[in-house]
Amino acid sequence: MSPIEKASASDFDELYRLNVRAPYLLTQALIPMLRAQKGQVVFLNSTVGLRSKARIAQYAATKHALKAVADSLREELNEAGVRVLSVFLGSTATPMQERIHKIEGRIFRPELLCQPSDVASIVISSLLLPKTAEVTDIIIRPMKKSD
Repeated sequence: MSPIEKASASDFDELYRLNVRAPYLLTQALIPMLRAQKGQVVFLNSTVGLRSKARIAQYAATKHALKAVADSLREELNEAGVRVLSVFLGSTATPMQERIHKIEGRIFRPELLCQPSDVASIVISSLLLPKTAEVTDIIIRPMKKSD
């Protein structure tokens, strides 16, 4: 979390490896099995991949890139019966969000954030749809703003 002017290229490279390259390579390796089984892919993404904010350009850029991977994969595999879902999470009660709150000097109030069980519920519901339908994108965010 820093302004572009001061952000390190090595941090950007690490975020790229974690948020784009790793899911890309894993998915690429699984494509034959996905095709054969008419599988489903879920990418857990971030709302900042859709709309960035100051001081998170590097992270947001990698999340936007993950959206592009998902959208392209969907176009490539839908014909084979493979569904691809992108879930764009807002602030969720996780250890990562707790660290972010601490860095930003904000009080961590997990009860005001999306709960992991909320995310799991909506993903499972989407995956259980009949093969006549596909949910492509879900945006889930906290109902209330935290401090």
